[in-house]
Amino acid sequence: MTDNTLTPITEQSALEDLCGRLAEAEFVCVDTEFHRETTYWPELCLIQASGPGVEGLIDPRAEDLDIKPFLDLIASDRQTKVFHAARQDIEIFNRLIGHPPGPVFDTQVAAMALGFGDSISYDNLVQRVLKKQIDKSSQFTDWMRRPLSQKQLIYALGDVTHLRDAYLKMRDELERTDRMVWVREEMAELEDPATYDTDPMNAWQRLKLRMPKKDYAAVVVSVAAWRERVAQELDKPRRRILKDDAIQEIAAQKPRTEEDFAQLRAVPSGFIRSKHGQGLIEAVRQAVEAPDTFAPEMSRPVQNAQIPAGAPELLKVLLKHVSDEHDVVPRLIANSADIDRIARGETSEDIPAMTGWRREMFGKKAIALLSGKLAVSFAGGQVRLFDV
Repeated sequence: MTDNTLTPITEQSALEDLCGRLAEAEFVCVDTEFHRETTYWPELCLIQASGPGVEGLIDPRAEDLDIKPFLDLIASDRQTKVFHAARQDIEIFNRLIGHPPGPVFDTQVAAMALGFGDSISYDNLVQRVLKKQIDKSSQFTDWMRRPLSQKQLIYALGDVTHLRDAYLKMRDELERTDRMVWVREEMAELEDPATYDTDPMNAWQRLKLRMPKKDYAAVVVSVAAWRERVAQELDKPRRRILKDDAIQEIAAQKPRTEEDFAQLRAVPSGFIRSKHGQGLIEAVRQAVEAPDTFAPEMSRPVQNAQIPAGAPELLKVLLKHVSDEHDVVPRLIANSADIDRIARGETSEDIPAMTGWRREMFGKKAIALLSGKLAVSFAGGQVRLFDV
C-alpha cells in the first residue's frame, strides 16, 4: 500500500472525523454511486463528499458503519450542498433523512444560467469550466461489489473534487453577472418535498392522460396506484410490475374479468392469473364503479384559446434572440408550455416567463411583439428588433 492509495471510510471514528471537518466547511459537494436497475428504491453503494481542503469516500455498505453523522450533516441547513444533476442524489437523501437537503446548488442548472448548454453532462462541464478531461470508464461499473478497485475510487473521488473547483468558479461568475438569483429560483423545485413524493395515489401524474374522460382517468389513477404499491412492497421497478402502455390500454378498455384481460396486447400473457392478478382486477373494478373517487379534476377547455397562426414561431425567434443576447439557455427563460400560453395572449404570473427576471428579459418583449409594438427583422443573417 502506498501513500497515494485511496480507501473508503468503513470505521465509525473515521466517519465522525470526516463529518466534523466537513461541518466546518463553507459548502459541501456531494455525489453518490447507486444501483436501481432491479429495485424500486435506489441502493446506495458509495458516498463522495468534499469541501474546501477536505474530501473523502464513505462506504455505506460497510458492516457496522452507521452513516448517521453524514446524514445529520446533509440534513442541516447551515451549508450549501453542491450536486451535479442533483435530482436522483437528493431523492436518496430525502428518503434517508425524511426531507430534501438544502440549501442546494445544482451545477447543471447553473450551467444553463451561464450559457453552457441544456442538461450538460458532468464531464463536459468539467472540460468547459476547468479545462480538464475525465476518464468516465468506471461510471457504469458494479459499485456494489467489494472491494472497489483503485480506478473506481479515483474516479469517484474526482467527482467531488472537480465539482468543488467547478462550483467555486461558477459561483464567482454568477455573482459577477448578478445571475445567482436565477439559480436560487430554480433550486426551489429541487428543495420541495413534493418533487420526491412516492404516495401511490399520486403515481398517475407520471403518466399522460390521453383522453379527457372521467372513467378513463379514474382507471389510470387506480391502476397506477396499485402498481406503485406493489412496486414498493416488492422493491421492484414499476416497469417490472406493469408497463405504462399496459395501464393506458387497461384504462381505455376497462377489462373486468380474466377473459377480458386475456384480450389485451400490452398485459403479459398469464399475468392476471399470477398472485397479483386479483389486485389488478380489483383496482379496475373500484375505478369503474366509483370514478368520482379516483378521477382527478379534469381541466375544462379554455374558451377562445385558439393560438394565432405563426405566433409561437415568432415567440421562439424572439426567445432565441434574447437567449443568445444574454448567453443563457432558452429553456431557463421559457419552455414550450410558456410559449403556447403567451401566444394565446395569457400574461398571468403563474407563467414563469412572465415573472421576475424572465419577464424583464423576455416577457415584456413577447407582449410587445404580439401587440404590434415590437417587430422582428433579419439583417446580415442576424435577428433585429425594433419598436413600431
